[in-house]
Amino acid sequence: MVKNKAYQRRFYRDGIDSQDLITQEVVVCETDLFISSERDLSQAAQGIVKKYRREIEDYMRLVPEFKTSLEPLPLQSDPPDIIKSMTRASDAAGVGPMASVAGAVAEFTGKELLSYSRQIIVENGGDIFIKSDIERIVSIFAGDSLLTNRLFIRIRPQDTPIGICTSSGTVGHSLSLGKADGCVIISGDTSLADAVATAACNRVKNKKDIRTALKFALSIDGVKGALIVYKKDFGVSGKIELV
Repeated sequence: MVKNKAYQRRFYRDGIDSQDLITQEVVVCETDLFISSERDLSQAAQGIVKKYRREIEDYMRLVPEFKTSLEPLPLQSDPPDIIKSMTRASDAAGVGPMASVAGAVAEFTGKELLSYSRQIIVENGGDIFIKSDIERIVSIFAGDSLLTNRLFIRIRPQDTPIGICTSSGTVGHSLSLGKADGCVIISGDTSLADAVATAACNRVKNKKDIRTALKFALSIDGVKGALIVYKKDFGVSGKIELV
């Protein structure tokens, strides 16, 4: 796995309020998950995360460019499902496969944990997998933008499981070629949401690019909705409900 340049405390987690669920942080090397569930699943989650990290790392040893490529790559051999998911997302969005790694780990971990809990929320560096029996409200963190924590997305239980992923050109250590403070993508495929968030964010250099980046995101099959924040401006498109 790509190692973080430096650990950044995920202070936005301080505002997470899931009173009906138990919250737990699960850290395995560079993977840092915040999991909400109906009971403590820390031990189970540790094992699951280790498994998926091992599958990704094993594939990167077989295909070293999987770790560094900024463009889609063809599959080699018969890789695990998480590699296939990342590759499909990469192909659809036109970005490198590692652009979807956080969303993929969140989704694959979350889906496996559903055998222990009916409701699961897995947050992985701003990329979220949700399966919920009740309505949830997701706050949008967009760095220094005046709109940070002022935009909220309603997630209805009938729409879950769902992925909500955010990419930023101004927040965090992840590589971005754009300047959006936050690009949020909603999809039933969390790997896809992560990859498209990166691709859409790459397209935003100024506020005039918001419209074209939204159009690009919604043109990809499987994307339900998109929201882009650039400084004090934002745009929204698709099936996304602000509250």
